[in-house]
Amino acid sequence: MEHVVVTHPSPDLYGSDRMLLESVRALTEAAEVTVVLPEEGPLGDRLRETGSEIAIMPSPVLRKSLLSPRGVLTLTWQTLTTLPRIVAMLRRIRPTALYVSTLTIPLWIVAGRLARVPVICHVHEAEQHISPLLRRLLTAPVRLAHQVVANSEACLRTLTSGGVRPGRITVIYNGVPDRGDSTPLRDVPEGRLVLVGRLSPRKGSDVAVRAVALLRERGRQVTLTLVGSIFPGYEWFEKELQELAADGVVFAGFQDPVAPFLADADIALVPSREEPFGNVAVEAMLAGRPVVASEVQGLTEIIQTGETGVLVPPGSPEALADAIEALLDDWPRTCALACDGQRIARERFALSRYHREIARVLGVPITSA
Repeated sequence: MEHVVVTHPSPDLYGSDRMLLESVRALTEAAEVTVVLPEEGPLGDRLRETGSEIAIMPSPVLRKSLLSPRGVLTLTWQTLTTLPRIVAMLRRIRPTALYVSTLTIPLWIVAGRLARVPVICHVHEAEQHISPLLRRLLTAPVRLAHQVVANSEACLRTLTSGGVRPGRITVIYNGVPDRGDSTPLRDVPEGRLVLVGRLSPRKGSDVAVRAVALLRERGRQVTLTLVGSIFPGYEWFEKELQELAADGVVFAGFQDPVAPFLADADIALVPSREEPFGNVAVEAMLAGRPVVASEVQGLTEIIQTGETGVLVPPGSPEALADAIEALLDDWPRTCALACDGQRIARERFALSRYHREIARVLGVPITSA
């Protein structure tokens, strides 16, 4: 029987974490799976439900905080002390494949090569606002992988610009669960907005808060619920958001599931400044909610303005506010837009399709639909 070792940098349950869970679900049908996480967390609890074996082994994760002299020293020390342990683990297990989730844990790719295990790296990142030199440095370890999975064409372009050969890359769009019982939109909108995702500049949480302030200045009694928490080290950003937020903004924190918050909303916002794919946009579409998203990267591969949602320039509270207002002012058309978005999301981003494609890349046969 096939035995796949899977490694992931986070124990949380955000976008790439949920896709890791779905990848494991695909693999456990016909393979033994050992998942290595840096620490315990909600993702580990979900993974155990799949029948996977869970191992805890902290390893270096590429963060912006490491881009300093002190950070480089920390990374070097962590590499020297961790790499032998990872290689020893792989040699002991002798897996048929090593599945490395995200490019932020490159040490695992190196370890897989040293242990002579076929390495598949699934990339969920598409850093565009960095220098070409830094991009090549970030993607250098990915070039060691035997196969690479990109979660969008935007991600593929970033990888190839960083030196990864296109022939090694397979684009597999994320698969998103469809609960199939979405709550109908209200006959008359109440101006309830929702943004699901980490509180971070990248996700544009501040853009949404400013847009709400503009709308309320225009006399619109809209409300915004922010569903998500900060990543450690971004406490400053949460404080800024709280200072920006006026009446009508609710900080709901991390929530699982998020379906009740989407069901309560009239419009879902995805104002990201960068977004290699955009799971939450698909989740909102499947929930039958109209989506206003930034015209960036993977979001442009999910949403077509006027057909499945609305795209606006990134970083512009004014454009976001105008789009929200237009949707509220023509509610029958907005409801039709949401209906079309739901239908197309079901066709393009089905979990069954994702499971098949992931299993095929890893050489694991599955029979489920």
